[in-house]
Amino acid sequence: MAEKFIKNHEFNFIKKQVGVIKNSLKTGADKNVKNAVKDSADAKITELFADADAERRALLDLSHCSKDEDYDQYINTLGEYVQPFPQVSEQQIKKMFPKNKKLKMPRLEELDLSRTTYLSWNDIGSNKKFLLFELDGRLAGVECKYTLLSRDNVCSFCCRHGQVAFISAVTKAKKSNNPDYYKAIGNYICSDSSECNKKITNTDYLTSYIEDVLREK
Repeated sequence: MAEKFIKNHEFNFIKKQVGVIKNSLKTGADKNVKNAVKDSADAKITELFADADAERRALLDLSHCSKDEDYDQYINTLGEYVQPFPQVSEQQIKKMFPKNKKLKMPRLEELDLSRTTYLSWNDIGSNKKFLLFELDGRLAGVECKYTLLSRDNVCSFCCRHGQVAFISAVTKAKKSNNPDYYKAIGNYICSDSSECNKKITNTDYLTSYIEDVLREK
């Protein structure tokens, strides 16, 4: 097997495009329309992996698919090339949150890292949520205040409409003329991070959120 090269959110993107193709097969559209849908999806996947070598392009090519079972097999095959979330230890997590002396740890042995873009867990007692995300090749951690909401809304990370929580994190940035200044950055995100990880197809917003919270100037 070739090296695992597909990130979780990219795999979700591919599944989404395949879903569009499979839905078109169920419609009464003519062959030209269905081919156009397939070509569009194929082009989007190709663009996402523009720097892929010949071996990876061959894996990503879906031109041989024509039936539902072909696309299912295509997804199953690509699933073997998805990069898992980096292994993390309790010691590493503690170093990311040095000011939290009563840090609630996730149950690492129960985590499924195979389909994870960001790692998240809650401390119900303190109404806090913790986020871990790989930023520039290194794991970064953010601690947020966490409030579960009664109304559904759109998640800022995966753009899925459903049950959300409001999170608020204080940035490290300070104003030189006001050392007591602080800024809280808030967002709506999925209350169930495992569902969010199944849906997220782009990490631009998640990346900018983590960077904004950790920015020191």
